[in-house]
Formats: sequence, C-alpha cells, structure tokens
Amino acid sequence: MNTLSGGIFRLIGRAALGPRAWIGLALYAVVLGLEFLGVWVSVQMISWTRVFYDALEQFDVAAAVAQLWVFAGLVGLWAGAALFGQWVRDRLLLFWRERLTDAALQLWLGKAAYWHLRPGLSPAAVDNPDQRVAEDCRNFIRLLLVVSVDVITNIVALVSYVAILWNISDFALEFELFGADVSIPRYMVWLAFIYVAGSTLITHLLGKPLKGLVFRQERREADFRHALVQIRDNATEIAQSRGEEAERKRLDRRFLAIKDNWNRLIGREFILGLFTKPYYRSILRVPLFFALPAYFARSVSFGGLMQLASAFSSVATTLSWFIFNYRDLAEIAAVAQRLDDLFVNTADPKPLPGIPRAIRRRRSTGAGMSVDGLRLYTPDGKALAPVPDIRVEAGEHIWISGFSGVGKTTLLSALSGLWPYGEGAIDMPAAGLLALPQVPRVFNESLAAAICYPSDPSDVPETRLTEILMRVGMPHCLDRLALDGSEAVEGLSMGERQRLAIARLLIHEPTFVLLDEATSALDIEAEAELFALLREDLPNATILCVAHRPPEALAPYRTWTIGHRTRIERKSA
Repeated sequence: MNTLSGGIFRLIGRAALGPRAWIGLALYAVVLGLEFLGVWVSVQMISWTRVFYDALEQFDVAAAVAQLWVFAGLVGLWAGAALFGQWVRDRLLLFWRERLTDAALQLWLGKAAYWHLRPGLSPAAVDNPDQRVAEDCRNFIRLLLVVSVDVITNIVALVSYVAILWNISDFALEFELFGADVSIPRYMVWLAFIYVAGSTLITHLLGKPLKGLVFRQERREADFRHALVQIRDNATEIAQSRGEEAERKRLDRRFLAIKDNWNRLIGREFILGLFTKPYYRSILRVPLFFALPAYFARSVSFGGLMQLASAFSSVATTLSWFIFNYRDLAEIAAVAQRLDDLFVNTADPKPLPGIPRAIRRRRSTGAGMSVDGLRLYTPDGKALAPVPDIRVEAGEHIWISGFSGVGKTTLLSALSGLWPYGEGAIDMPAAGLLALPQVPRVFNESLAAAICYPSDPSDVPETRLTEILMRVGMPHCLDRLALDGSEAVEGLSMGERQRLAIARLLIHEPTFVLLDEATSALDIEAEAELFALLREDLPNATILCVAHRPPEALAPYRTWTIGHRTRIERKSA
C-alpha cells in the first residue's frame, strides 16, 4: 500500500507541480468551489424537504406552491454549477494530462530508454509503453480528478450533513433488552456510521481482487492491439507467406487471454454486485425505515420524518462513497501502478545482471575511430565473436564482413553507443554520426518527413527534396511530396525505403556513417549508383558498412572481418 500511495503522489507531483503549476491549481480550486456550491444547495434541499412536506400535511397550497419556486431555483443553481464545473474539469484534465504525458515522453525518449527497456534487454522491461503513455496518462488524470474532488467535497459535505442530522435527531431510541431499559440518544447519527461501516467492510472483502484483474485486463487488451498493429505493419510479408491462418491463431491466443481474464473480472464484479446493487437501491429508502420509530412515537412530524430521512440519506450516501466508487478505486490503483512503473524504469533503465558492462567509451573531435580489446556479449551472457582492434582515419571506408550471427549488427549498436554489454574501449566521434538500419523506418506523416528524419522537413527547401529524390532514383514519387499522412508513404517497397534512407544521408551530410545492410534490397547496379552518390556528396565522411557482398563502389576500402579468423585487409580502388 505504501508503494502504491507513493507512486500516486509521485504522479500527482509530475502533473500538478513545476512551471505554470498555478494554472492547474487555480482550475482545481474553481472545481472545488463549484462542488462546495453543490453541497450548499444539498443542505438547502434538506431544509426545503421539511418545509414542503409540512405544507402538504397541512394542505397549505400557497406555501407548497412557493416551495416549488424555491425548488426550481435551487435546481437551476445546482445545474449551472454542475455544467460549468464539468467544463472547467475537462480543461484541467487536458492541462494535467499534457504535463504528465510530456514528463512520460521525456523519460521514455531520453537516454534511449525506449530501446534499453525492450523485452530481453532489461530485467525491468516495460510492456506496451504506447498504452501507458497514450491511455494510462489520460485515465490516471481522469480518475484522479473524480476521486480527489469527491473525497474533498465529501469531507466538507459530511461535516454539514452530520451537523444537520445531529440537530434534528434530538430524541432517543428506547427499548428493553434482557429486562433492562436501553436508551440511545440521537440514534440516527450513530446508526448511519455503523450501517455504512459494515457495508464498506463487506464491499472491500468482496472487491479486493478487482485491482489485479483490472491490471491484467489492461495489459492483455494492449497485447491484442499490438498484435493487430503488427499485422498492419507487416501486411506484405504476411500476404506473400499466406500467413493469414497463423496470424489468426496468434490473434485468437491473445483474445483468449482477454476472454479468460474478462470472465474472471465480470465474475468478481457479479459477486461484488450481489451486495452493492441492493445497497444502491435501498440507500434512499432504508433511512425512512430507521426513522419510523421516532415518527410513531410522535417525536417528529411528517415533514420532520422526511427531513430526517433526507439528512440520514445524505450522511449515508456521503459515507458510502467508498462503496459506490470501489471499481474506480481499483482502476486508478492499477493505472497508477502501470504508470509509475514506466516512470521509475525509464528514469534509470536497469541492465541485465551478471553480464559485463565494461565498455569504455571515449568521444573524439574528429571523424576517425578506434576499437581496442572489444568483446561483446548477448543478453543471455554468451560471448560473441572476437572483434579485432582497428584504427580508422577520417574519410576511410570500412567493410565489416563475417558469417551471419557473429555479431556485426551488435557491433554497430555498440559503436553508436547503444549496446551496453561488453568489455574493451571504443573511441568514436562526438557528433556527426548517422546510422541506417536494414529496414528503414518510414513514418506515416509525409514523404518529406521520411527523407529528412530526424530533422524537421520545414527546414529543407522543397527544391532540395525534389533534387534528392531525383538523384536517388525515385522521380516517380515526386507527386507524393504534396501528400500528407500514410497516403504519402503507403506501398513503398523495401528497395524504395532504402533509397529514401540514402537520401537522408545526402540531406544531413554526416561525417560518420554506419550502414547495416542498408542496400540489401537493391541490385548491384542500383547499390553502386547510390554509393557513388555518397562518394560524391560525402567525400570526407567515414563509412562503416555491414554487407554480405563487398561494397565495390566504396573502394578503396578496408575489410574488417569479424569471426574466428579476425583480420583487416585493404581493397584498392
């Protein structure tokens, strides 16, 4: 419980404190003020109940009609306050959600936590971070406003309602028990607390498993959505492999997990509802039954009876907040745990234990590099093939060769500063590095964004983009520059995506380039043309290229062979 409450307060601090915090706190104060106005209206309604029903008992038409106007005014005031309060609450929800989302994105994208916290790379891997950032931030703020405002308002309301109930229940419940006379003064006040306390205990015992079930349901729903997204992203491969049946089985397994937990969830809610549903329906009628002894003893009038029942109902309803909102409390506990886990783990990504993390990284001012005594390890602690020492001068071209699985891609990750598991020393440039993977990521924004990534496309003139597209062999895509969204990049082949990645190099003009099978989908002639562009536009750039075939168009180059027979060879132009 301490861990959960600490996580909730940490999340509140991220959303409500810091720069411009006064805006959110001012909006929150307005919300509370309007809620207090609603409490005042409720107190007036309790007084109105006695006056109105006394008028009915005495057949006083004028007084009854006058009270109808009072009733209309109170309802109008309450409705106006509730409507404006909801508008302010929605503005506050967006304001705090934006701050919490910004904090989550800062940590998730900072220190490459999104990469280090992938399953298999960290003991604290974060599942479905997209859901935690997009949905959990929104749901936490929504539930926080509901719960916190209700708690504060109900505390104020409870004091007001108990004071009224205490004042009007100035009589005792008298009865005989085992031959002794028993008298309980102001019994309606004590009965309200006892009635709700017992009901709350029963609710908690019946609903305690809900938190875990809600947590698992959110995770399994996110897993199912992720599987659907994977089908969309890999549609061509699935279609060419006739993998529809395999994908359906995979989706069915994910949905079966949803179904299994959902059945447990609704089963527990049904068990909880066996008590809470009758409680909901009776909370407004039971007070009347409890007050009947006083009415039959002629301690109160008919109007007094209705006022007494109304005051008791208000006290019991306020005290029953825990019962009425148990589902929301279980949900906010689950959401807070998921979200706090995201913040804690992304703030300090934990490496896998027991695997060497002794790579010494030095940053140089030039465009050269050196590797000394480097040994890399897989996440399960297996040593990869030895990496021969090498010193690369600025402007050199290096072909990294070796059998599949010896760790060439892992080597590039280590050189770029990502891979943590290993020993030895790496001396790399402090700036000007750009790496291209085998499968370039093309985001569904615009073709210009795909070419300029990670820079802002508005910083590059359209004439420059047109020139680059022509030079990398994509004149047929010029009309896509005017399109936005997925329409601009939909249907691009792997070869076209790799051409766009080369275009990025021409746009950014880096001084140090890492190519990981970056032209694997292109034929030799197309590869040669693109490499010729790199030699022409980036004559002083250092290029390290992982490829299964020699990059003849990059000659002269040296061969850096990774494997059992590690060696470095020179290839002339």
